[in-house]
Amino acid sequence: MIYWPITLADSLGYYREGGLSVSIQDLQGGSKALEALFGGSTDVVCGFYDHTVQMAAQGRELRAFVSLLRYPGLAVTTTSPDVKTIADLKGRNVGVSAAGSSTHLFLNFVLAQNGVKPEQVSIVQVGLGSTAVAAATRNRIDAEVLTDPTVGLLTKQVSSLRILADTRDGDGVRRAFAVDTYPASVLYSTAPWLAAHREEASKLTRAIVRTLQWMHSHTAEEIRDKMPPSLRIEDAQVEIEGVRSLKNMLSEDGKLTAKDAETVKRVLGTTIEAVRIANIDLSRTYTNEFASPVQ
Repeated sequence: MIYWPITLADSLGYYREGGLSVSIQDLQGGSKALEALFGGSTDVVCGFYDHTVQMAAQGRELRAFVSLLRYPGLAVTTTSPDVKTIADLKGRNVGVSAAGSSTHLFLNFVLAQNGVKPEQVSIVQVGLGSTAVAAATRNRIDAEVLTDPTVGLLTKQVSSLRILADTRDGDGVRRAFAVDTYPASVLYSTAPWLAAHREEASKLTRAIVRTLQWMHSHTAEEIRDKMPPSLRIEDAQVEIEGVRSLKNMLSEDGKLTAKDAETVKRVLGTTIEAVRIANIDLSRTYTNEFASPVQ
């Protein structure tokens, strides 16, 4: 659901109106999306901003050019009666969408904040949708990092579900990161692609900002109705509640700020070698040049 604006832009016709033909590929996690980008099978990724900082630490330049969310929308959940806090995850099996993805990075951060080293948990790749639900309900894992509507589905199906960390609202973001906003879903690409396709990047940005504005001004029910049936879940009420939460997470203008970038750098510095992170030029990891106001 944290990536719904990408599909909604297509459903609303905003790509076509901008003169673009866009093909959307659904990949398992951020690490798979990075592989597709560097391998040349996709031009642009809708993923988390922290990927651009992470890659900069490896000497590979990626640049975010429009922001979708001001909160990450990630939650660490558990169905295990023996897990009461993040610290209790030591020695446990924990599910993430994919190894090296933003769900994995977020998990490493909250573990570090609670005195648990990443190598002290066993990572299980469970995706974010039905496979994540199955992993929890079949007791394959002790905890997992999820997004809506999966959180809502599990809450309804498993009465013992507990949320250990939650970044779906401002209070949760402040507790997790000690900031009011934390950039999450963005569009990013390689520096060479952006340099060679400035018009396309501008049109993509315009389509996304128009979509964000449309979502802000429409009800959760109207937003859900615009999504392709194949991407909706059967439980309409759970999904509508998830959309209401999503609306609160949406960016207002599609822009990233220097403070946002510094926050991500600080967080990643606790999970990636601090020296490499400290030497990054954050101004090369994002740009607002395409995010002009849309009337």
